[in-house]
Amino acid sequence: MSLKAQIEAIIYAAETPITLDQIAELVKESVLAEGAADEAEVRMRVRVVLDELTTNYAASEHGIEVREVAGGYRMSTKPEHHDLLRSFARSLKPPIRLSLPALETLAVIAYKQPVTVPEISEIRSVDSSGVIATLLDRKLITTAGRKAVIGRPILYRTTKEFLMRFGLKDVAELPSMEEFEKLVAESFQGELMPGSESTSGAVMSTEESSLADSLPEPQVGQNQAEQLAECPAGENDPAA
Repeated sequence: MSLKAQIEAIIYAAETPITLDQIAELVKESVLAEGAADEAEVRMRVRVVLDELTTNYAASEHGIEVREVAGGYRMSTKPEHHDLLRSFARSLKPPIRLSLPALETLAVIAYKQPVTVPEISEIRSVDSSGVIATLLDRKLITTAGRKAVIGRPILYRTTKEFLMRFGLKDVAELPSMEEFEKLVAESFQGELMPGSESTSGAVMSTEESSLADSLPEPQVGQNQAEQLAECPAGENDPAA
């Protein structure tokens, strides 16, 4: 990958303006491997590329630009397109917010589908019937008939909305269950709130959830447009 491509990707993914020194540190090893004499030369090469990117994106055929903001660099929508993007952002669906129990239940359904509520509860070792209605309401799961056993319990599976929300082609792109469980544990460690639901009442958006973090890397920057309605003219701020 070229240095220009690396720096472009870094600026795009950064939630806040990223400085020249931060970028230089991230690309230092690859630039030194390409023949740079020292860190000073690495920094010089990074600055040259930043100037090139700024000039390239300033051209009228681009709808975004690379701007120097608060001592760092970031990608922003151009001010002349802000009204158009504001209208677009208003048409987008708001981020879904899920509790840890709901996220755990969704994960079980995603990996074990089609699956019944008793089977989900057995896997989680806690009654899961309460969060099923939430997931149905958010259209992340749907019914998939009834299981041919005594009582004929309802089967549940994930929906197209689930795939769209998490940027998946199909459920085959999900990471391993072991990886998911580890990421959930790490993500929620220290975030549990007193008096919370079940094991946790911590609420997070799906963009920030462990499931989202464990999905393919192209997810980076995917949800930035959802923040446009709250940004100042010309700013595309995923951290807003």
